[in-house]
Amino acid sequence: MLTEQDYKDGQILLIDKPLQWTSFQVVNKLRWLIRKNFGIKKIKVGHAGTLDPLASGLLIICTGKFTKRIQEFMGQTKEYTGTITLGATTPSYDLETEVDETFAIDHISEEGIISTTKKFIGEIEQYPPVFSALKKNGKRLYEYAREGEEVKISARKITIEEFEITRIELPEVDFRVVCGKGTYIRSLAHDFGKSLQSGAHLSALRRTKIGEFSVADAIDPETFENQLRIEIETT
Repeated sequence: MLTEQDYKDGQILLIDKPLQWTSFQVVNKLRWLIRKNFGIKKIKVGHAGTLDPLASGLLIICTGKFTKRIQEFMGQTKEYTGTITLGATTPSYDLETEVDETFAIDHISEEGIISTTKKFIGEIEQYPPVFSALKKNGKRLYEYAREGEEVKISARKITIEEFEITRIELPEVDFRVVCGKGTYIRSLAHDFGKSLQSGAHLSALRRTKIGEFSVADAIDPETFENQLRIEIETT
């Protein structure tokens, strides 16, 4: 049974983030639960890498002294699975915004889809989405985007180790990606559509691994709450 001191000394909690939750909401919920259950005023809790609200999957949550290890986890290789929808783009590169343009897909073959993945493996340059939390001049990019302001974004070098197609049922294409720090899967989906002389956006995303940690070993916030309550009741 974990004690108040255990959480303060440092714990790594593997959480399966539900759809529509922000990563910040997960952190706030867990911090509140730990404080409430142990009757303490303050405890450090942080996450090692944001997931968009429309993505589900693995969040590494660190408590207490282990919050100092967050940067270490953020630098680790990540694995994602998801769905790219071909033939349409959105300003956010995912379903956060409405479709703004449509494209033909009748020229796209299964062979073409699979061979195009090879263009993205290795160290590549990628432009982050304009709808992202990256900051420019002290302001987040999505704030500029929502105000209709155009802002110049610089390309960044990222590494994609694996890019595998797991299902093709046009316009949907399922994939698995293993990538390094700073990769935007939304941007990958957008660029993938361009490479196929079409358009594309990300329609589903799930983070399955961070380094050696797997979502198979993670629990959702509600299960964490129940486990914490049972631990308190039995001590």
